[in-house]
Amino acid sequence: MRRRPARWTPPGPRPPGDRGDPALRPGPGETLDCLSGHWRIFQLRRGHRYSTDDVLTAWYAARACLDRHREPRALLDLGCGIGSVGLLLLWRFPGLRMVGVEAQQVSVGLARRSLRYNGADRRAEVRRGDIRDPGVFREGERFDLVTGSPPYLAPAEGRRSPLAQRGPCRFEDRGGVDAYLAAAAARLAGGGCVVWVHATRHLEANLAAARRVGLRSVVLRRVVFREGKPSLICLFRAGPVGPAGVTEEPALVVRDRQGRWSGEFRGVRREMGFPV
Repeated sequence: MRRRPARWTPPGPRPPGDRGDPALRPGPGETLDCLSGHWRIFQLRRGHRYSTDDVLTAWYAARACLDRHREPRALLDLGCGIGSVGLLLLWRFPGLRMVGVEAQQVSVGLARRSLRYNGADRRAEVRRGDIRDPGVFREGERFDLVTGSPPYLAPAEGRRSPLAQRGPCRFEDRGGVDAYLAAAAARLAGGGCVVWVHATRHLEANLAAARRVGLRSVVLRRVVFREGKPSLICLFRAGPVGPAGVTEEPALVVRDRQGRWSGEFRGVRREMGFPV
């Protein structure tokens, strides 16, 4: 279990916890780990676990909304996995409502339990289904914020992990960035924003996919995990309104050359309820 520093006071409300329900306690092969503030998340010990990519995606989505002086009201998290990005944003915006869509039953179960543990299940739901299937959405359903973490690898690219969850999370078994952005654009409310993360080596493919679905105004930010190293992932935000074109912001450096968290990344963690 990821633990909090002894002298750190977590921000935000305390979750209701398990309330005596054995289903809201870790089962065999599971952990219940710290997330934002007092919140926690269920994960498989040997499976797909939340990462810095998820924290940065949620933070960039929050920044995209606050930069427009507008707190999000309705979030759609595509391919939500164990629910980490959605949970981070639900913690950040207490008035937010969320729908998550996820194909893997084991991930759906973990995400739903995390929502219940943190008392967020009354304003969020996770639906099992394929994001390419219009049937997972309700007629006329629209969202002012859509997030996604499309898989970084094509089906024949790289070595597939035999562990539960990891293969489908990393490989485009159910579509890549094109499928994610098509689903996002179809459910985006007027003036809404799509935020996603993808491999920097596919930057141009991401920009082309955004253009194809009518996301005309794109802002991107490369992430450098260690100062002096190449960027491995890139954060994107885009919408159907605004000036057409691409704006690149300065790179976000996670660690300096000595391996210490950068001042900006410490700010990211602080804003999202993590110890610094």
